[in-house]
Amino acid sequence: MNIILDECLPKRLCSHLVGHQVTTVPKAGLAGKKNGQLLRAISGNYDVFLTVDSNLPAQQNLPNYPIRVIVIKSASNKLDDLLPLISEILAAIESSKPGIATVVGG
Repeated sequence: MNIILDECLPKRLCSHLVGHQVTTVPKAGLAGKKNGQLLRAISGNYDVFLTVDSNLPAQQNLPNYPIRVIVIKSASNKLDDLLPLISEILAAIESSKPGIATVVGG
């Protein structure tokens, strides 16, 4: 899958999502975009959007966007706190559906 990480996630997370093509919002030239603008820009170009922004599903009408959204709930957005969730994140990438937020961790 073609995955894009929100700018609030560490870019080093990319190498841990084995078997997928992964980039970051800044690397894609989309840094600083608000959530709605960002979702419009990445829809159709990426399959999955990973974020730690737990407010995103309430703030955006996700069924309008043909992209899978994975919201990661962890102690922080630091790599050390995210690594224990890698297997759950990878499973969610495979099982999630476009237009719906899938929450992992917690």
